Amino acid sequence: MKDLLLVAAGGFLGATGRFLVTSIIQSKHNYPFPFGTFTVNLVGSFLLGFLFAQHLFNADLLLLLGIGFLGSFTTFSTFEMESVELIRKGKLPISLLYMALSTIFALIAAFMGYCLGKVI
Repeated sequence: MKDLLLVAAGGFLGATGRFLVTSIIQSKHNYPFPFGTFTVNLVGSFLLGFLFAQHLFNADLLLLLGIGFLGSFTTFSTFEMESVELIRKGKLPISLLYMALSTIFALIAAFMGYCLGKVI
């Protein structure tokens, strides 16, 4: 039961944080590119890489931060739906750019977070 509560608490905070960050970012940009989701996915990838490098994870922290918070702060499903929606709207080049940049930069962000976590 404790494990479920840790994941739920982290998930609540992560999903709330994602909603706030994406809302603020998207309200400042009137572009078809989904900057809000792009940003939270890069930040979340960086933070997860950093946390894993720090070996800060005991079982409770992994459930709260890794699975709960960062699992709900980042969003693969929204990324996919935004990509499909761009294609549906006839914006294939933007969709392909979004998919490529999200994948490449998320991997780079996770690696950079991991490297930074190792030196700190």
